[in-house]
Order: sequence, then C-alpha cells, then structure tokens
Amino acid sequence: MAMKADVLKLTRAASLAGAATAAVLCAGGAQAQEGGTTALEEIQVTGEGRKDTARGPVEGYVATRSSAGTKTDTPILETPRSVEVIGRQELEDRGVTTLPEAVRYSPGVTTNGSGFDPRFDQISIRGFAVNTYGDYKDGLRQTQGQFATFRSELFGLERIDIIKGPAAVLYGQTTPGGLIDRISKRPTEAPRLEIMTNMASTGRYESGVDVSGPLNAAGTVLGRMVALGRIGELDYDIKDERAMLAPSLTFAPNDQTKFTIYGLVQKDETDSNVAVMNTSSGDPFNVRASDPSYDHLKQTQYQAGYEFSHEFNDTFTFRQNARYNYLDMDARYLTANVSGGGYDPTRPNVYRRGSYAIEETVEATQIDNQLEAKFETGFVRHTMLFGVDHQWSKSKQGTGSLAANPDYELDVDDPNFGLDGPTPPITTRTDVGLKQLGLYAQDQIKIGDHWNIAAGIRHDWAKRTSDVTRYDGLPLTSSQSPVERKDKALTYNIGVLYAFDNGFSPYASYATSFLPAAVRASGGGGLLKPTEGEQFEVGLKYQPPGTTSLFTAAVYHLTEKNAVKYDPTTSAPLAIGEIETKGVELSARVDLSLGAKIIASYNYNDAEITKDSVEANIGNEPLVTPRHTASLWADYTFQNGVLEGFGLGAGVRYVGSTFSTNSNVTNIPGNLARKNDAYTLFDAGARYDFGKASPKLQGVTLAVNATNLADDEAAVCNSGRCYLSQGRTVIGTLRYRW
Repeated sequence: MAMKADVLKLTRAASLAGAATAAVLCAGGAQAQEGGTTALEEIQVTGEGRKDTARGPVEGYVATRSSAGTKTDTPILETPRSVEVIGRQELEDRGVTTLPEAVRYSPGVTTNGSGFDPRFDQISIRGFAVNTYGDYKDGLRQTQGQFATFRSELFGLERIDIIKGPAAVLYGQTTPGGLIDRISKRPTEAPRLEIMTNMASTGRYESGVDVSGPLNAAGTVLGRMVALGRIGELDYDIKDERAMLAPSLTFAPNDQTKFTIYGLVQKDETDSNVAVMNTSSGDPFNVRASDPSYDHLKQTQYQAGYEFSHEFNDTFTFRQNARYNYLDMDARYLTANVSGGGYDPTRPNVYRRGSYAIEETVEATQIDNQLEAKFETGFVRHTMLFGVDHQWSKSKQGTGSLAANPDYELDVDDPNFGLDGPTPPITTRTDVGLKQLGLYAQDQIKIGDHWNIAAGIRHDWAKRTSDVTRYDGLPLTSSQSPVERKDKALTYNIGVLYAFDNGFSPYASYATSFLPAAVRASGGGGLLKPTEGEQFEVGLKYQPPGTTSLFTAAVYHLTEKNAVKYDPTTSAPLAIGEIETKGVELSARVDLSLGAKIIASYNYNDAEITKDSVEANIGNEPLVTPRHTASLWADYTFQNGVLEGFGLGAGVRYVGSTFSTNSNVTNIPGNLARKNDAYTLFDAGARYDFGKASPKLQGVTLAVNATNLADDEAAVCNSGRCYLSQGRTVIGTLRYRW
C-alpha cells in the first residue's frame, strides 16, 4: 500500500508540474540480488498535464493545446478550425518587441497596413483588420476607444493565440477575420526569477524584472510581479517610453479550486502623427509630416481583474473571468488637414500646417461566466460549454484644431524641426457607449478515437449610443444629434475533424460573426446596421508520429456584409458594402530535437469588393490588402562542441503589392491614389548561453537581433497618407534566469 501511495503522489506531482513523464519505483519488476537486496525497475508514468496547459507556457515553437478556439482545454490537432500559437521562446529568439512583430511570421496575418506606426497594433487576418475589435487579452476583449487603444507589453505575456475566421459564438462582437488573444504571465508553482535589459540602435533602452513562485510553505498561495521600464526613441525620432507594473496573486487551496487576481498599471508616451510627407504627385519621402518636438501621445492605462475556476466533480466545472479597464490619453500634432493647410500654390515646396489635439478616456468592464460539463453517452464523449458574458464601455473623446500657422510651415527642400506652440482648445466632445449581453452554448463531441465535432450557437443583444457636445458656441449639426441603436443577432458555427492514427487530421468548418456599427450616417442618420461575416473553411493538419512538428493547410471563403462604404457625392457612410476573400494558407512549424527550428508560411488571399456605393469600385481589391504574403524563419542552436550554447536565426518576409485606395487608381497625375510596391525584408539573430561555458554563469544569455537588415524603407500609402517601414534596427539583450 505504501508503494501504491508513493506512485500516486509522484503521478500527481508530475501532472501538476505539466511534466510529460515521471520515473517511479514498482515492485512488480523486482529482481533478487546478492545480500537480499532488491533492484526495482524504472517505469514511466505519463502525466496528463495541468488543466490550464491550453493557456500555459509553450515548449519550443510548437504548442499542442489551445483554449482559444473552444474555450476548453483542447488539442490543436482535434480543433476543427485554424488556430496558431506563438510562445515565449519564439518571441525571444526573434527578438520581438511589439505585437505586430510577434505575429508577422504567421500565415494569413499581415501587419503595418499603414507602414510603421507604433501607436497601434495594426494587424489584419485574412484581409480584415483585427486591431480594434479583434484585440483580446486573457479571453476578454480589450475595448478600444474612438482613437485611443489599450496597449499590451510583450514582456508581460506568456503566449499569443490567434484564431482565424469568425469567432462570434464564443467571443461575441468580432470581425470576420478572427481575433488575437494575448495571454498574460501568471503565478507559477516553481520559483523563478528573470532580469532582462536591452539596448536598441535607435537609442531606446529598457529593463524588466519577472519574479514568481509560492508565497507560503504549503504552495497554496502563489505570486508574480512583472515590471518594465523603457526610455528612448524609434525610427523617425518617434518617442517610445513605457513604465509597466503587473502583479498577480493565485490562491489554490486544493486541486479543484483556483482563484487569481491581477492588475496592471502602464504609462506610455509616443508620437501621435508618424506619417511621412507626400510629394504633390503622391510619392512618399523620408520627412515627418508633423514635428517630433511638438508631437506627443501620452497615455496611462489601468486594468484589474480576476480568474476563478472550481471543479465540482468529474462532470461539472465553473469558470468566471472579469476585468475592469480604464484609459486616459491626450495627444497633439501638426497636420495639413486643417483650414488653410496643404502645399502652398504659390510656393510649391512649402507645406502649410496647423495643429490638432485629441483627448480621450475609455472605461470598460467585461465578465464571462462558463459552465463546462463532461460526460459520455455510450461511445460518444461530450464536452459541453454554456456561457453568459457581458461587456460595457464608455468612450469620451474631445477634439480641437487651429488653422494653418505660418510658424509651422515646412520647407520640404530644407526641413527644420524643433517647433513648439500652444495646444488647440477642445471644441467638440463625442461620447460613445456600448452595452452587450450574450448567451452561448457549445458541444464538442468525440466519437471513438477519431471523430471530433464542435458545434455552437449564440444570441447577442447590443446597444450603442453616440452623443456630441460642442464648446465653441455653435449649434449641433444634423450629423451630431444624439443617436441610439439596439441590435440583436444569432451566430453559430460547426466543425468536423477526423484524426487519423498516422497524424493527419482533415477538417471542415462553417462560422458566422456579428459586429455592431461604430459609424453613424451623415445628414442626421443613425448608427449603421451591424456588419456580418460568414466563412467556409476546409483544412488539413499533420503531425508526424513521434514528433512535435506541425504542418497545416487551409482553404477558406470569407464574406463581410454591410461593410461601410461612402457615397461618392456626399461622402456619407453607407452600410451597403460587401467584401469577399478566397484564400489558401500553408504553414509549417518544425521543432527538431537536434536544435533546429523552422517556421514557414504562405498565404494567397484573393480579396474583392462585390458591393459598393461607388460602382467603379466593384470588382476591385480592397485597399492595402496584399494577394501574396510569405515568410520563413530558421533557427539553430549548437548542441555540443566548442559552439555548444550558441544559436543563430535568420528570417525573410515578403509582402505583395497593394493599392492605396479602393478605386485601384494608379495613373492619375497629382492624385494620391497609388500602388504600393511589393517588398521583401530580412531579419536575423544570434545568441549565446553562457551557462554552457561555466556553471557559475548558468541562466545568463546574450542575444543580438536585427530587423530589416537591408534597411529597406518600403512605403505603404493608405487613403492618401503614407508611412515607411521600420528601418534597420539592432537590439542587444542581456538576460538572467533562475
């Protein structure tokens, strides 16, 4: 009995640690030895891993489980939809510092649709922007304002999960392209310490500390503190400063109950207009349209929340996640988009600028309640999920501008910077509110060892309001009158996957989405009707037996209905647009035990405008939507010899040509419509583990990473504004882990 108890303890310990195997002693293999002693054989006991491994650390480059696509702990090979996971090792090997950098080696994901712009995480999935309504953190949406956005620091993240295609059944209001879930670091059972510091060639410096572990002898209380400080600049004299503090505390009195509370305080400063100049014919060149000395965007954000789970028995588990969010931002910049602005007709080289100011606060709450039930009916196993979620948000934005000022004129042949001046007074404030309630249900059905079926349905109720206040003494226009709109929608999905024993898993799925409009019609009209999405997808996942490598292929047909288009005569927004995308995604994540890792991807995305208020746009490509993208990252770490502990990585990214407007016009002199050329950028990295040279230096690593090695200033123009890609940036990172 004592031996059996020891075996059970070891198995439980291996499970709690997420270990793959545990060595235990078993009397069944006893062999007689001299002196009456007994030698016991060593056997392997497989641990199931913690129930939160679907949101926990990723070993290597290939995750095996994710809860993003199902909200349950599900193997990726049994999930009938496209899901991709990026773990910390990949982020560190590639020297990633921002979210767009993190996801740009993923198929179907394009970044920086307006060029390099550190203000926002510009990300599109399968041709649809997800930086506003596809921004999720720890399973809850990060509600964005009318201009301001909640920003995520990568040093505070454990992993990044990407869902491709509509995900409304589980998450409510989302874009057709999908969403990105940023998974935060949480307290660990094993003590750990990390100290990181890096320096970039642009003059940016940062340091971070991450400490975690048990806070009592019983290990029932765990704590973690992540902190980071950053000062300096990026390319084009763009300020990049941050101070972040993220504490979290977990109370786990037993194996059935877990309660985590967490917080975040983050203060950022960057610039609010990072566009570059266009010539009068529409060609961009490397001169900031604003002034780095005048320009700023200052923001402070707070987040506090909790994650609770309780397992009643082998059948029922309840989970509740909630968060409060608050953001305060103020910005100002110089621009030609004011009265009297633009190129001077009598002085063609003089660019006339005025000033613009924006203030905004965003307050939001989210809560998600889930009841999971696992049971069997004959040879069929069910994992059912019932949920109720609610979100509320309020954005208050004030704007003001001053006409073109001779003191702000810019001679493009001899640009001078370093200007200062007054901030425009706020003259108009717009308050936008949202309330949403959703009920959802999902059933994951497993028949035998091969068939996996997932089906879900959801009903949403949403209410949006918009109210404008003027402080300049002028009356409200018809387009500024208070408006309110209530919507409700039914969304659903179904997916079927068959997992062969040889590692192949073909699947097919169908999903819909629903997104209330944030745009109001001009001329006194109300808020536009919601955007709707629909996707058909057929794919194949393959994991060679005995490996952790993963190969995927997917073919999809995605449609967005009620897309916002603009009347060519009145410029009024209309919800009559429609966009279709048909595409192919190929992905390979190879993780070899010999130290080699490879990430390869290709995406063919044929996007077409099928309905538009401008008849000439029908049949055209949507703006800044490349048809071809591809990427490759290869990494190798020497396993022995004099180079043991030394690692090298190299990457290449290709983005196809795009149009700057939906008109696809490129040949009208003096028109800002143009075609953005295709471009290819190269990245590289090298690192060394000093612990391989001396045990006293165990845990110390040094890495040097370079992005855009060739310093190619690829231009991307979007609706008349042009941006350049981030130039060559070299970052050295010194890290200590214990």
